[in-house]
Order: sequence, then structure tokens, then C-alpha cells
Amino acid sequence: MSFAAAQAYLQGTINETISRHQPHRLERMRALLRALGDPQETYPTLHVGGTSGKGSTSTMLAATLTQSGKRTGLHTKPHIVSLTERMRVDGRAILEDEFASLLSEIRPAIESVVPEYGRPTYYETVLALTFLFFAQMQVDVAVIEVGIGGTLDGTNVLRHPQVSLITNIGLDHMDVLGNTLEDIALDKAGIARCGVPLVSDVADAGPRKEIEQICAQVGAPFLSVRDLVQIESEPGETYGQSFTVRTPMNAYRLSLPVLGRFQQRNAATAILALEQLNDDLRPKQGDIETAMSGLMIPGRMEFFPSHPAVVFDIAHNQDKARNLVDALLETFPERRFMAVVAIGEAKDARHILEELARLPASFIFTSFEAVGRTAISPQRLASLIQDFGAWGRAVNNPVEAFSIARRSAGADEVVLVTGSTYVVGTLRDWWLANVAAHSTSQT
Repeated sequence: MSFAAAQAYLQGTINETISRHQPHRLERMRALLRALGDPQETYPTLHVGGTSGKGSTSTMLAATLTQSGKRTGLHTKPHIVSLTERMRVDGRAILEDEFASLLSEIRPAIESVVPEYGRPTYYETVLALTFLFFAQMQVDVAVIEVGIGGTLDGTNVLRHPQVSLITNIGLDHMDVLGNTLEDIALDKAGIARCGVPLVSDVADAGPRKEIEQICAQVGAPFLSVRDLVQIESEPGETYGQSFTVRTPMNAYRLSLPVLGRFQQRNAATAILALEQLNDDLRPKQGDIETAMSGLMIPGRMEFFPSHPAVVFDIAHNQDKARNLVDALLETFPERRFMAVVAIGEAKDARHILEELARLPASFIFTSFEAVGRTAISPQRLASLIQDFGAWGRAVNNPVEAFSIARRSAGADEVVLVTGSTYVVGTLRDWWLANVAAHSTSQT
């Protein structure tokens, strides 16, 4: 099987948005993994949930474990360019040929569960493939990011992770998880396990109470980053940030080469979780500080100091958009922005745009193409943002929209590409191939 054939097979599987409404879908996931020999049981795991920040936090955890000498698997979702990004070992994504070969290998197991449970979805198939890949690569540990929610997410087959994390609670995927923060917290708390520490950076009292109650019911020790960790910021850095994280166990002086004060909270959450690991897995202070100093998180407040400067950031819910705007206003005070935005139709566009409208910005709304996903029309977005006192134009082609933004931006303006993962991935890939690569060749 070729990689193209593997992609075609996956694109033909049951739509994962529909599958999330099936109350017994975890039974199919468990059956598929049983048919593969339960590969997820062959290595220790860290299970990371939350509305926002779980991808960055997972990346921090994996980078630190790799730095400490552990062969580390990392599963994140969604991918930016290629679905191979969803399964990495020590920072390296699975090769396309490896992916295709592994999918061919698990096809008999897939077919074995179809008569009783139906065909596994795109998400379930890729997740099962990930678990098997990590087992075959003989990882020492794996960091597994939750897809959506927690209780019925495919990753919740993990029976006894070393530590569970919930980064925060915000309004997203409300059609599946519920309409209130408390409902969403209740679903995400479904990853709690008896005897497994659950590290949470949830601040709001209502959602926090729901998580604490679930932890008490199942016997999971609850550790609040808000209660146990202090963050001391150091001013002065323009395109990075230095700060100290103080836990009950130690103090860590960190220098992150990424923007956004919210990443300080993600780092604090990751560190408190790492401290809960047993002696064989727990990284040393120097490993944590070194790993954080070399951190790379594509598509998360990712800054390119070009002319004009460009920032790529995935902000597909209100919480992410709020964090993005706060970070931009803090990092680039008194500068204007030229924003290129596309949003998927399943997202809460009104509240995302309400946050983005706080920027001193001009907007160009665009679209994207992705199998199983539809973008809100750029014209509709341009109309919506007028409700918040802002103005934007519609350009259907994303590359054309990006090119117009770069040409139109003033000398001191920052071009921002944000909204859907798909538009950020498309334009970041185009940028690296056509602008950043050309700039490098000229130096």
C-alpha cells in the first residue's frame, strides 16, 4: 500500500464528527486494540486533556522526556500538514512508507471488528496505528493527547497512565460535550483513574469543582497548578520569555523561545505533572530547563521576523483566540496587524471574531479545503465581524489572501494567520516553501 492509498482509505472511513455521538464507540476502540494485542499496555503513558494548551503541554512533556534519555512517543491531534505528525518518536514523525505499511498490517484487525462494531473511524484507526507504532518502536514512555472531551474519547482506553492532565476548560465542541463549562469539565474529567495523579490548571470554580468531585469518586489524587505552583516572570525578552516555576519540589528557571504568556502556564502544568512520575521516568531539573529552552511548537504563536513580520497561530475556539489576542497585544504593543482568518463551520465563529476584533487590525477572511471539513464563507465572516466594530474583506483563495496581506501591510505591521488548523497549516507550509526557503537561500 502506498501512502496515497493509505490516505484514500482513511478518507473513506466513517466521519469522526458523527461517530462522537455514538455512546458505545469506546467498545469498538477496545475491540480493535484487543485484535492488535493491546499495544497501548506495553509502555507507560501520560494522558493529556483540556480545551486549550494540551498540544503545547504534550509537546513540552515529550521534549523533556526525550532530553532525559527516554525513547518517547508523542501523539497529538490535529496535524498541521501531514497526518504523520500525529505519531512521533523523539521528535521524528513516522515516515510515509512506514505509515502505509503499518496501515496494511492492521487491516485484518480492522476487518475483524467490522461485523460486530462497524468500521473504525478515521480517528480510531489512526490512534490504533499510533499505539502499535509506539510499541514496535519500543518506546520507554508515550505522551498521549486527548482528541475531544475525555470520557468517550478514543484515548480513554488507557487504563493506568502514570499521570493525567487537564490543562484548562473552555467552550468548544459544545454539540458533543455540553453547553456549560461544568458539563465540559465533567466529560473531560472522565480520564481520571484510581491512584493516578490528575494535574489540573483549571481556574474557574465551577469546572474545577466538577473535576475535583470526579477525582474523589474514582480515587485519583487531585493536584491544582493554581494552588501548588508559582510563576515569576522576568521582563525584557522580545521574541521569547524567561520565568521561574516554583513547585513544592523545586525551582526551575526557564527560557522559552516561544511567545505567549499562556505558555508559562502550560510549562508549569507540564513540570508539575513530570514531578509525579516515578524515579525511573522523572526527568532531572537540568533536563527540564534544557528541553524548554529548545522548544518548537509549530502553529502556536509562531513568529517569523521577516518584512513584514508573520505570526501563525491556530485559534479555533474562543479561549484560544482570547489567549492569542492577549499575547499579541503584550508582545507587539502599539503595532497594527493584518489578519488572515478562516474558520470551520462547526466552530463558534461569533465568539472567535469577538476576541479577534480587540486587535488594532485589518482583516482578510478566506477559506480552506479539507476532507470532511467545510469553512464558513469568507463573506459571512466579513459580515459577522462588523457586529464588533471591525471591518474585513473576503478573498476565497487562502494563498491569494496571504499574499494580499503581505503586500498591504505597513512597515511596522504584523501579518497574522489564524483561525482554523487547516488555513494555518496550508499557509505555513506555503510560507516555508516559497518565502522562508527563498530568504534562507539569499543569505
